[in-house]
This record gives sequence, C-alpha cells and structure tokens, in this order.
Amino acid sequence: MSTLSVNVVNRQGEAVGTVDIDPAEFGGEINRQLLHDVVVMHLANQRAGTHSTLRRGEVAGSTKKLFRQKGTGNARVGTRRTNKRRGGGTAKGPKPRDYEYHLPKKMVKAATRMAILSKFQDNEAIIIDDLAVPEGKTKQMVGILKALKLADTTCLIGLAEPNVMIHRAARNIPGVEIFPAKEFNAYTVLHQKRLLLTRSALDTLRKKPE
Repeated sequence: MSTLSVNVVNRQGEAVGTVDIDPAEFGGEINRQLLHDVVVMHLANQRAGTHSTLRRGEVAGSTKKLFRQKGTGNARVGTRRTNKRRGGGTAKGPKPRDYEYHLPKKMVKAATRMAILSKFQDNEAIIIDDLAVPEGKTKQMVGILKALKLADTTCLIGLAEPNVMIHRAARNIPGVEIFPAKEFNAYTVLHQKRLLLTRSALDTLRKKPE
C-alpha cells in the first residue's frame, strides 16, 4: 500500500508542512471483522449487568390454585403468580450477570492501530503542530476547532502526554474527547468522527507496540 501524505496545520488551520505515513506502521490493512469484534468487546465491558426481573417464585401472592381444575366451566388456571396473569412473575426474565470478556491483547492492539489507519485513509485525521492553550480557556479551544473545521462534528483529541490546560479547555465542549495516545483503543477512535493529533502524539502512535 502506498504511503499516505497528511498535511500538518497550525492553530489557525493553515498548512505548515506534511508528514508521510507508512500504512505498515499501523497494520498495513484493515480487518473489519477484527474491528467489529474489538468494538463489541469494549461495549460489552461497559455494561453494568444490573438488570433484574421478578420471576413467579419471587412475586407477592398466594401459591394456592385459584379454583378447582374441573367442573367450573372456566379454563384451567394455576396460581396468581403465573406469568400469564397481571402482576405475576416474568417468564425467563433477565437476572444480574457479568458481560465482561477479553480478546487477546495482540488482537486489541492491532485493532487500535487499524482504527487509526482508517482515519488517515478516510481523510478524517488532522495533524496539528502545536495545540498549546496556555490559559486553559474553553473559548480558545473553540476558536482552534472552528479554524480546523471541527466545531460541528465529534472529535477525538490525541496528546502525547496528559495536559491539564488542554483538558480544562476542551472538557466542556460537546462531542469532544481527550485521550493520551497511549490510552487509545479501537472504540474511542472509531466512536468520534474526526481525529486531531499533535505531532508528538503521532510520533508516540508510530512507535512499535510492545
């Protein structure tokens, strides 16, 4: 696969250079089935699993048969607790359970790199030379996102290291998430429409995973 050329911009949205990205650094090819499996795993691991319904042995009510089996002219019935009657128990309803499971670590890491590669291939990733927000003001970050044409879409901001000022400036902006590049996973990358990376974050992502 040919090398991808991505523009590097400043905070005003002006191109200040380019960076060449070798797809092989991010897995080379995209395995959609692997991406699907890893995203489903992340979603499953976020489920609380606290759902619970009352079954016929747990609802209030007598266990006595409502009336005799024969001779009344009515259809045969059981107790008030049956799931066929209003107020009765639920038949085979959900009970608390743990949905968590884990795929092999190599598969998860490979899926993360494929997700990043898909952003580059679909022109949904932007590289910025400097994202410093010295005052940590939300207004400053909104101005940067508008200059980069990212104000009207969801965006994942990737940093090389956690930055208190950048986090403070972006945390209240709807649709914007901030993560250090080392904490990326396939779900966080694919969940947001656009990807904004600092040059140092890109260098971190290009390093061969351990």
